[in-house]
Amino acid sequence: HAGDPNVATPNIDRLAVQGVVANGVSGCPLCCPYRGSVLTSRYPHEAVPGHERQMPPKLPTVATAFNDAGYHTAWFGKWHLDGWRERDSRSALHTVPRESRGGFAQWLGYDNNNSPWDCLVHGHDASNNEIDRYRLPTFETDALTDLAIDMIRARREGDQPYFCVVSVQPPHDPYMAPERWQQRHRPADVTLRPNVPDIPAVHEQARRELAGYHAMVENLDWNLGRLRDALVDAGQLDQTHLVFFSDHGDMHGSHGMFRKTNPYEESIRVPMVFGGGVPR
Repeated sequence: HAGDPNVATPNIDRLAVQGVVANGVSGCPLCCPYRGSVLTSRYPHEAVPGHERQMPPKLPTVATAFNDAGYHTAWFGKWHLDGWRERDSRSALHTVPRESRGGFAQWLGYDNNNSPWDCLVHGHDASNNEIDRYRLPTFETDALTDLAIDMIRARREGDQPYFCVVSVQPPHDPYMAPERWQQRHRPADVTLRPNVPDIPAVHEQARRELAGYHAMVENLDWNLGRLRDALVDAGQLDQTHLVFFSDHGDMHGSHGMFRKTNPYEESIRVPMVFGGGVPR
């Protein structure tokens, strides 16, 4: 079970033990190009060649393949593939057109939003009805997981298989998780990588941000457990593959650098776990 939210639960570790861990690499450690590649199986220069560049609406995606195979396809969360530029206005207020939603039969998300406490979503439901923009009621990871669980429950009695993506922004700056997770992580307790240079300002930032980052990861781990429990309750776990991965890493002070886009181990390595299909 996902368990008590006040107690750490290693759901990602359990998924790895029960499944297969792959050597995940982000070929372009920046969200837009990598996401375009994951969805289309094409290199960035053939799909999304840079930051805030649009994925061609007519380009087939993984949803296209699953739709053709008779699956229901659903997307919840961050998209960042419609090419909206933040300098023009807040991209969270940009409406991704229906034709730019990757062909998913059900889509509820946003183009980009670096504010997990103020997450606005829009899209269309499984009946093809447009959903006006609204604010998620809780922390983004928790709320998007709730939406995916609702979909699992709604399709409990149906015979149609489904392909569902839960695309959450956290762990991502700003690194601040809900209090019950954040309170377990203090900057002073953080162990830095040996390649973080002994510079006070770098150490201070790395410790502060990693404390929040670790809290966000722990929260995500708990939500993965909630998804697994929902599959168990729906009697679907032994028929479902769970794939856990990210789009890039973060330098977090290694080599004196922060954030992404740098071709170092910390930026290009991503978790890649294939699990599920094991009854509780």
